[in-house]
Amino acid sequence: MRHTRVHPRILGYLGRALSLELSAVQQYMTQASLVEAWGLPEAAARLREETVEEMRHAERITQRMLSLGAAPNASQLRPAGVGRTLVDLLRQDAILEGEIIAIYQDAFTFCQRVGDGDNGAFFQRLHQEEMAHAHDIEHWLASLGVPQRGHDSDRIYF
Repeated sequence: MRHTRVHPRILGYLGRALSLELSAVQQYMTQASLVEAWGLPEAAARLREETVEEMRHAERITQRMLSLGAAPNASQLRPAGVGRTLVDLLRQDAILEGEIIAIYQDAFTFCQRVGDGDNGAFFQRLHQEEMAHAHDIEHWLASLGVPQRGHDSDRIYF
């Protein structure tokens, strides 16, 4: 395990990211059970896949924190976003993914500013993966007849 000196703000980004990723695990897991109860097994399977992806992100963040000599601490889990329809659930997912994307964007920008290329690359990879999740949700919503909303693309993309 390498213990390098890291800016405390980067550790703060990692802690917030861990909280958001574990919140996403909880949300997707809850939603998978809910849509399965509604008789939508394909949607349940898809949401379970998202649960696993978010768990992998949480694991990577945990490993990163440990490698930096910090104890992982997800201090604030958000309540799972639920609704009455699959569209309601997916809109909740889009909101959460947007928050996760924003934290990775901010963290990457900060790492660039302080010259921490290693952690910057870590946040950039997670950002790209979350962008793919967000696009998948958008396409899923579009397949359900929901018009796509506009993005502040300067804010989200690198």
